[in-house]
Formats: sequence, C-alpha cells, structure tokens
Amino acid sequence: MKIDVQAFFSLRNQLPVIDVRSEGEYGTGHISSAINIPLLNNAERVAVGTDYKLKGQHEAIKTGFRLVGPRLAGIVEEADKIGKELIVYCWRGGMRSANFCQFANMAGIKTHRMEGGYKSYRRVAVESFKKPFQLIVIGGCTGSGKSEILRALAQRGEQIIDLEKIANHKGSAFGGLMLPPQPTTEQFQNYLFEEILKFDENKRIWIEDESLAIGKIMLPDDLWIQMKSSPVVEIGVQKETRIKRLVGEYGASDKEEFLQAMTRITKRLGGQHFKAAKEKLLQGDMDSTIEILLTYYDKAYNKGLENKKDRIRLKSSWDGTNVDDYAAQLVSAAELQPILV
Repeated sequence: MKIDVQAFFSLRNQLPVIDVRSEGEYGTGHISSAINIPLLNNAERVAVGTDYKLKGQHEAIKTGFRLVGPRLAGIVEEADKIGKELIVYCWRGGMRSANFCQFANMAGIKTHRMEGGYKSYRRVAVESFKKPFQLIVIGGCTGSGKSEILRALAQRGEQIIDLEKIANHKGSAFGGLMLPPQPTTEQFQNYLFEEILKFDENKRIWIEDESLAIGKIMLPDDLWIQMKSSPVVEIGVQKETRIKRLVGEYGASDKEEFLQAMTRITKRLGGQHFKAAKEKLLQGDMDSTIEILLTYYDKAYNKGLENKKDRIRLKSSWDGTNVDDYAAQLVSAAELQPILV
C-alpha cells in the first residue's frame, strides 16, 4: 500500500518505520524513529550505480538482484522480527522500497510504502523552519547557565528549543569535550524538526542565543534569520560565579583535549593570553585558566551585544543558584512584561 508523507506522520506512531537505504545514506540523515535495513549496502549501492552509468538501467537492476539475492532471506527475517506491519521508505519512494515491500509482502508482512520517500520528509522538515515562531532568545556571557535555565523553563511547562542538546555541543571551542560525536547537519535538522512538530506555534518558545554554527553543524538559515530578529532576555551573572560554573563543567575534562581545544583559538585569544592560560592549565589551576579564557569570550560577547542591543527586552541578574526559582521569575516576567513586542 502506498501512503503520502502526511499519512506517514499519522501512521508512524503506530507502526515501526524501516529505512531501506544504505548505511551510509542512513548515517548522513534519516527519519528519527527509523530502523535501517539496507536493501543494498554501501558497496553494493556503488556497484549498482557504476553499472547504471556504464551499462544502463537494465544491467544495473540485474546487478542489484544478484547482489541482494544471497542476503534476501536475512533481510526479510530481520523485518519480520520488527513487526508484521511496517512503514517503508527509501530515497524517493522508488525501486528499493518497492522491492523491499514486495519481498516482505510475500513473507506475510504488511507494508506501507511512503511515496516520495525520505526526500519528501526532508522537504517538509526544511519548510518547517520558515514558520513564524514566537521566539524569546536567552543571551548572556559564557558561563551564565543559559542551557540550565532553558531546561528549567521546560520543567515549568514552557516550550524550548535546546539547540546545544540536539547538536551534542555547547557552542564554544570547548563545547565538544566529554560529549558524544555530533550528528551531521542534516540529521541535526531532522531532530530539530521533530522538536518543532511538538510545539503550539501560537505560544512562546525559548531558545538560547547561538552562532550560526554549533561545532561542526549549521543552523537552518530560516530559523537563524528569525533568531536574529527576535526579542532577547539578557542574563547577567557575576564573573566569579561564571568561573566557578565553568570549572565545574570542564574541570573533569582531559587536560590534553582541553589544551588542544584552547590551541584552536590561539589567534583570537592572543599569544600572550594563550601562553598564560596554558601555564595555569598545566599547573592544574583551572580557575585561573578559565578566568583568562573569559577575557576573550566576554570581549567577543560584548562585541556581539552591539548587534542585538535594540532587541533586548529584559535585563535580568542571576546569582547562579536555585535555577528553578529563577526560571519561575522569567516566566512571570514574560507574562507581565511585553517582551514579545
């Protein structure tokens, strides 16, 4: 049975979703809930593609069947273990998903083949970033606890977009330390889209102030443009408090990895500051190391603040303790003050 992408969104919470593309395609980007059962693996896909270019479609199809044949029983058995009714997609909802469904149906597995495939899902995902969201951007110097505040807001029932959590990165040169590898930009966007699907677009959404790039991933241009024009709540936290928070955050990181990250910003930090920070790091004085690094980060933040000063609707000080109470204060401020204007 064929289904369009809208029917897919209705059915996917009830049925397992199978991605029959190669493991390489799946790794680049896939529907978040999908299980990968490649009809053609990476090497086989290359072989079929080569035959298609050199010998034409007919020979490529025969090559595909010859390669899949020995693995066909295993493919069907794997699908059968997942469920007796499945949603199936490939890149464009074409030959691979059609063949997979045919094999599965012969084994008594009911299938729903998504027309347009993953490409149609991506089209909907990319379009979603153009929606007019009611964003409130949380800004503040490095170490202000913006991510912690954001998550406390979520605990109070507020809608949030936690970009750093989705990206597996904290945004700075040190943001990847002690975190799992980042997704691809494409997969990051898929995860982001799935978060957006949960929102009531008529209500406010809190989001942390970020650069266009978070580590190696890039934010969607349309969302980034909205962030740059949205109202800002600026969080003010004393430098001493920020140093303590950052030491608590990065103090357990591998010293060599921290030094490598620091080396990447040598030019921006300045040779003298880099040398001083390195000496303190090797001495085990993390407080002094962070204090030196904040000289650069605070300067960069204050420079960027000039570009958003006209959008600051609320300046709020926080002592860095009791984040739940502070989140409650922000919610009250959002309710009582016209920070969305």
